[in-house]
Amino acid sequence: MKILITGANGFIGQNLITSLHNLPAGWNSGFDVEEKLYLMEYDMESSPKLLEEYTKECDFVFHLAGVNRPKNSDEFMEGNAGLTESLLNHLKNNHNKAPVLITSSIQAELDNAYGISKKVAEEMVLQYGKENGVQTFVYRLPNVFGKWCRPNYNSVVATFAFQIARDIPITIHDSAHKMQLVYIDDVITEFLLALTGKEHRAQSFCYIPTTYETTVGEIAHFLHSFRQSRNNIQIPCMEENSLEKKLYSTYLSYLPENMFSYALNAHIDARGSFTELFRSADRGQVSVNITKPGIIKGNHWHHTKTEKFVVISGHGVIRLRKIQDSNVIEYFVDGEKPEVIDIPPGYTHQIVNNGSSDLITVIWCSECYDPNHPDTYFLEI
Repeated sequence: MKILITGANGFIGQNLITSLHNLPAGWNSGFDVEEKLYLMEYDMESSPKLLEEYTKECDFVFHLAGVNRPKNSDEFMEGNAGLTESLLNHLKNNHNKAPVLITSSIQAELDNAYGISKKVAEEMVLQYGKENGVQTFVYRLPNVFGKWCRPNYNSVVATFAFQIARDIPITIHDSAHKMQLVYIDDVITEFLLALTGKEHRAQSFCYIPTTYETTVGEIAHFLHSFRQSRNNIQIPCMEENSLEKKLYSTYLSYLPENMFSYALNAHIDARGSFTELFRSADRGQVSVNITKPGIIKGNHWHHTKTEKFVVISGHGVIRLRKIQDSNVIEYFVDGEKPEVIDIPPGYTHQIVNNGSSDLITVIWCSECYDPNHPDTYFLEI
């Protein structure tokens, strides 16, 4: 299968090509990707002769190339409608009825130079399909965001993420301005469905099923919160298909390469250390506890708060006792054989390092620590 991709060096093109190169074998009813998938990459800088050659043999066309930031408005029609016309003429002259997928824009509904040029390109593709019995896919995309999108170009998300990651002030003219967003991975997933004949379609147009309605102010709020999360160690909402999750992934892709790491606040004393790693609004917190040899930590219980202990290095014993009983429960733990020890409410508990090296324990707690409401009560085992 030979796939022609115009706009190969662009934001969507790069993501599509990467995904096509990494498709698992059998992704399409036994389709052998490594042996049968061949990509023909074409971009605005490519020789026009190359487009003519590619259209002789391609089996499917992803027409992603276009112009959205020209030096003058005349280039809109040339770069969007003109290139589309050239592509379709080559296919027709070569008697190639390969399906054609084109990325248009929701601005095709607006009366501006860019929108008009995209609408003309849409109509060309739809008319070409009708006249030549060719399957066509026309996607009017909203604002696409995700990794590899150019900041200060055509995406407010990319621009804001780039600036906020570098502590550069952003400019917002209207925080209540409404925006429709679509995530790049959702776009690519849909394009792969189109490639296999399983596209989402409403009459003549195709669409991405997952989109987001938001405002410029909300986008800025999320991105600022991601920067602040390095100080408050809050993990953003990671619910499936949440806008926050996808914006967070995008934000991280714009971090300067010398800023991937950041320090944590370790509480260190003669007994060892305790360091909070992550907090979440509804999933509690994760910490790492280091206990020096011969040291006992804990000897407290909780009313509602629960914990999970996992020793990942060293040897020790975890003891629990129901606060009304005298019976002590012991779990001997070993970092070479990790296991989870649940700490129920109403059980006082301690961890003892009976080895010769540091005992390192990862602790999940059902609540983020609040010094005003600690729900922690001292009681010896």
